[in-house]
Formats: sequence, C-alpha cells, structure tokens
Amino acid sequence: MQAINPHLDFPNELTLGTHINVNHEVATPPGLEVTVRVKLTKVDGRRLEFDVEANDGIDIISRDTHERFIVDGKRFSERAASKVK
Repeated sequence: MQAINPHLDFPNELTLGTHINVNHEVATPPGLEVTVRVKLTKVDGRRLEFDVEANDGIDIISRDTHERFIVDGKRFSERAASKVK
C-alpha cells in the first residue's frame, strides 16, 4: 500500500489485497534482519500484481506473489461501514 498510494488519488482511491501466495524456502534464526523487496510486475485495469522476495542477508527465505485491486475509497468505506450494526 505504501508503495502504491503515492501513485493513486489517495484517499479517493485505495488498494485492497485480494490474493497472496507465500512460498517459505528456508528458516531465519532470531536476530537476523529480514529485508523485503516488492516489484509491481503487471497492471491489468484495476488489478495489480506484485512479486515479493524476502531475504535475511544470507538466503532468500521467501518468494511470493501478491494481488491488489484499486477501488473507490468512499464506496469501499460506505460498504464496510454498512456491515457494522
């Protein structure tokens, strides 16, 4: 969200996560710093696809994909609020 919001008409436009695929490859012991790299790989209308890679400084610990959709912020907030009674 932080990487995409500067490119949107935020807060009028928001992104919602719709799918995540996580592949854990190796363990990371406590004390190592984990760095995550995210790359936007595809834009298909309102659908955004990302490649995600996590690294602990020694190994790539995870290679993942993530999908988000751009939505109307006001409409989403109204629909979400209507679920609370």
